[in-house]
Amino acid sequence: METSAIATPPTATAPTSEPPATPTIQTPALAIGVLVETAAGERRVALDPSAVERLTEAGRVVSVESGAGVSAGFEDAAYTDAGATVTSREQVIATCTVIPVVRFPDDELAKLFRSGQVLIGLIDPLNNLRAIEDLAGRGVTAVSFELLPRTLSRAQSMDALSSQSSAAGYRAGIVAAAAYGRYLPMMITASGTATPAKAIVIGTGVAGLQAIATLKRLGAVVTGYDVRAASRGEVESLGAKFLTSSVAQGAGDGGYARAMTEEERGVQQAELARALVDFDIIITTARVPGRTPPELVSAATQKNLRAGTVCVDLGSSDKGGNVAGSVDGQTTVTAGGVTIVGAGELASDLPASASQMYGRNVIAVIASLVPANVVVVDRTDEVQQNIVVSYNGAVTNAAVRMALKLDPLPDDSAPSRANAS
Repeated sequence: METSAIATPPTATAPTSEPPATPTIQTPALAIGVLVETAAGERRVALDPSAVERLTEAGRVVSVESGAGVSAGFEDAAYTDAGATVTSREQVIATCTVIPVVRFPDDELAKLFRSGQVLIGLIDPLNNLRAIEDLAGRGVTAVSFELLPRTLSRAQSMDALSSQSSAAGYRAGIVAAAAYGRYLPMMITASGTATPAKAIVIGTGVAGLQAIATLKRLGAVVTGYDVRAASRGEVESLGAKFLTSSVAQGAGDGGYARAMTEEERGVQQAELARALVDFDIIITTARVPGRTPPELVSAATQKNLRAGTVCVDLGSSDKGGNVAGSVDGQTTVTAGGVTIVGAGELASDLPASASQMYGRNVIAVIASLVPANVVVVDRTDEVQQNIVVSYNGAVTNAAVRMALKLDPLPDDSAPSRANAS
């Protein structure tokens, strides 16, 4: 396969249909930078000290903004011991080529990225379309974990959505138990018997299965609900009951959920409304990339729930959530006594473990895109074709281009190389 070498792209231009070619410039070492996260309440860090150590042992140069890991429990000294240079944000931005983040940077930080740099993270491109277009126009290569084709076995080591969903699902079970205020297991004491809590987890992907496992360990009687009948085996293997809908198959391409039709959604909600009245704890996990989260527990349904019922909404976001009235990052109690926990970024509540898993995902992406001292974007590679949202002045991901109403890029069998600087 032929390849073409390009260096740091020229001064930012508006996104074009084809990335321009520029001369090759050899550089001594790839520089990777770690920044303090700017999203409100975010406690994770893109690379923990153990991930940094793996990179530096492989000959990578790593710079870390002072305080980047503190919220996750990692002091600056741990990064220094791992071989990184701890410095200021300005120095990281000025000297590093590859900058992994957990979530999309705020506007102030995003404006600092320059031509030739690579931004890797959970950057939610379909909900940050204009920001992605701006980065592309300035020559920034943007890489999104959300667009990874999760059904490919070789992509599993890069699957940050799964690693973070696992942390969120585990934490959801703990949060639900704490908010419930009663025993979860059956308790037989001299004072009497406490019946076990009945919990239902809606959506049995990675987060849902982890929530089921956690609630089972805590002693609850658990049911897993999914529109994908094929999920039954996974749910029952955890010792939980399985409940499905008459709506067939909610799975979409690439291992992600698909959006339901209005008719399907109506049938599903009616069935759920009848079932949910029997449960003490409800955990919802439904998200469809680039779309508003589907509402699964309506306000009308909540009126029929028992006082003391707890709903933990992992689908909560600034666009809404799975539970009517949920506010991301907040706990509210309805007039009927139902507790609603908006928990769209619950992995952040398990910052050390979540960061350690995330760091491994970042390393896997760096190994794929930067095998030596050059950034390699191969548009014939199915993984890179999906996760690379922009490079060399163009928005390159097909779904993002479609959302931006840009014409499709012409077929290109040759990968592109950009030297690190």
